[in-house]
Amino acid sequence: MVAIPYHLLMLSHKHEIFLEVARLLSFTKASQMLFVSQSAVSKQVKALEEHYKTGLFERLGNSVILTPAGELLYQKLLLAKQLQHELHQEFTALSPGFSPQVHMVIGASTTVSLYVIPPVLSAYLNKFPNTQLTLKNRNSENILKALLDHEIDLGIIEGLHKVSNVTYTPLLTDEVVAVCSVRNPLRKKELRARDLLEVPVALREAGSGTLAVLEEALAEKHIKLSDLKVKVRLGGTEALKNFVRVDTCLAFLPRQAVMKELASGELLEVRLPDLNLVRHFDFVQRKGTENNMPYREFVQFARRYYAK
Repeated sequence: MVAIPYHLLMLSHKHEIFLEVARLLSFTKASQMLFVSQSAVSKQVKALEEHYKTGLFERLGNSVILTPAGELLYQKLLLAKQLQHELHQEFTALSPGFSPQVHMVIGASTTVSLYVIPPVLSAYLNKFPNTQLTLKNRNSENILKALLDHEIDLGIIEGLHKVSNVTYTPLLTDEVVAVCSVRNPLRKKELRARDLLEVPVALREAGSGTLAVLEEALAEKHIKLSDLKVKVRLGGTEALKNFVRVDTCLAFLPRQAVMKELASGELLEVRLPDLNLVRHFDFVQRKGTENNMPYREFVQFARRYYAK
């Protein structure tokens, strides 16, 4: 059997830095993600260029693109990274004392970040304590953008955001509910979709998965969001929840986000039986990266967690 040199089983620090710059196509963003100075990033990339005797990036003002040599190195290093993760997984199973550090950057929509994924992260980190995990909290539209811009390799979004070069893996199903404060005269009523044309409402901002679910449900009743009496639009679930607590507007929020307030009576649910406000939380990945470790393992872990 031919022995494989140890250094071939681990990507060098220089190669890890190059991967991040190539992924983001930005020295500045790479330095921020890696928590090192931009000059340190540039130094390591320059050392690689001297080693390979060729340029790896072409500088275009404030942006960079990969040269043919840089693209070749990037694709080969992605394969090497995948093999490294697989090797680490197999060695961990064979040797409990072997526990390499793993880095993951995940993006999640607001509702997922606040109410859905925290218990999964806790359970996952307890099982894999050497994982260094970063969670980015943005609305669903911006999580998709971050994924396509290679700022993250795994996202969790809500609502309807179908993009052709992205794969979707279901996580769980939730519903959006209409809620109001105890001061609202609608608190004991059941409404129909057409009644919403006469009711002041508070909504999430554009790009929100929660808003997308509401928009889709209203469209089935031939109602546009612009037809509603929108009193305010607020960025973020907590902001909207805090507003409706003290106002007489009707708001649409994920049930996951208002379970405590509904149980305590601080907020009341207004039933809308003819509106289908069910929405889905999905993992999103760029096509071709679905089997990349450790993200594949995290997806499987989270799905098992909620399958219970």
